[in-house]
Amino acid sequence: MEATPFGQEGDPKRVTRTIRVGMNDRMRFDPATINVRKGETVRFVVANRGAVLHEMVLGTAQALKEHAEMMKKHPGMEHDEPSMAHVKPGATGDIVWQFTQSGEFQFACLVPGHFEAGMVGTLVVR
Repeated sequence: MEATPFGQEGDPKRVTRTIRVGMNDRMRFDPATINVRKGETVRFVVANRGAVLHEMVLGTAQALKEHAEMMKKHPGMEHDEPSMAHVKPGATGDIVWQFTQSGEFQFACLVPGHFEAGMVGTLVVR
């Protein structure tokens, strides 16, 4: 497991809480703010309630901004990391993540145009 500034891939056997997150074509997440405890392992169940592909990617504000710029240049790029879930319309995906660092982080949809339209949420780890 690779550690990041916002945590690491979680062990599904150690999930302490499940958080359901909705995504929609208004380019919003529901909820838009998520609070977790440092050390907690969370399963995010991510539901795409829209008609187009969406994704949820966890990260620092700077890393997500840089990744969004890269996605604009390479829109067909496929990537699969433990901190992200790509979800087709009407489907669900999941992320299991252990939050090892305190701070304020973000989650975003990095499909080209979605991040720029405001499809970003706040993740607070205390």
